Amino acid sequence: MNDSQKWMILISAVLLSVLLYLLAPVLTPFFIAALLAYLGDPLVDRLERYKLSRTLAVCIVFSIIFLVIVAVLVFLIPMLESQISYLVKKLPAHISWLQQELVPTLASRLNLDPAVFNLTDVRQAISQQWSASGGNILNLFKSISDSGLLVMLWLANLVLIPVVTFYLLRDWDILVARVHELLPRAKEPVIKKLVIESDSVLAAFLRGQFMVMIILGLIYALGLKLIGLKLALLIGMLAGLVSFVPYLGFIVGIVTAGVAMLLQTQDILQIWPVFIVFGVGQMLEGMLLTPLLVGDKIGLHPVAVIFAVLAGGQLFGFIGILLALPVAAIIAVLLRHAHQQYINSSLYDTE
Repeated sequence: MNDSQKWMILISAVLLSVLLYLLAPVLTPFFIAALLAYLGDPLVDRLERYKLSRTLAVCIVFSIIFLVIVAVLVFLIPMLESQISYLVKKLPAHISWLQQELVPTLASRLNLDPAVFNLTDVRQAISQQWSASGGNILNLFKSISDSGLLVMLWLANLVLIPVVTFYLLRDWDILVARVHELLPRAKEPVIKKLVIESDSVLAAFLRGQFMVMIILGLIYALGLKLIGLKLALLIGMLAGLVSFVPYLGFIVGIVTAGVAMLLQTQDILQIWPVFIVFGVGQMLEGMLLTPLLVGDKIGLHPVAVIFAVLAGGQLFGFIGILLALPVAAIIAVLLRHAHQQYINSSLYDTE
């Protein structure tokens, strides 16, 4: 590859990055549709092995995907909303109990001035913040209702995602074959090998880890429900969803559920069942769920996982957090390939 070709590739990459940045709002529904199609394509391929046509297999998988999404929206979201409302309603009373009962005990045990633990300002700030948030939400809905363009854009995305998902699922193999035809023949074996490895890593993360997160969230929610915690679903699903970072779900779940149980029962001994629930969940994750659904294909060290999530959030916000681990996994594949190339090069072996 000569210098002019290298410059052309670099300029093309920069222009493509700028274009993707400018078109990000428009590309969001296409990105979601591509993700759903990527997740559903292996199941479509499996159904085709049973002599089903591609279109029929796509219709079956497409229906399954969106029935699951609708079921979550219909059943899970109202339950979460009711628990959030309960939390908002009870939060000032819980803070008052902490100020009147727990703070004096801590102050006397630690030999500190009780004024150090003054939570009155915290309670007022939380109440004001929730009021302001409620006002902002109302204003947001009002602005949406007043703007026909925003409503039409939202509805367009709602319709566009399933339509694009269906066509991507139907033509996924064709699109992959077309991209394969464009690869430089001299580099095709290496690129194909890297793509297969990256696909294996992404499949392990996106499909396996997603299932681990959902199952772990349900286990936590059920366990917390059995020990009588009123915020069981909210805290359980929260702990499950952040469990893609090693030990984060366990830590977040124990802290939030422990505090919630203490505020609900006002008995510190009732925190022990919380430890049991999350201890059992952690053992199931390490001994059963992760080995069965994810395996060791991702190959990212826990420190690398934490850094990737923090870096993604810092650079690109919430979307960066979601994309951090898939991108980091692909980078890990490329780095392993580069490492092997270096080991085999004359630069490494100078003898």
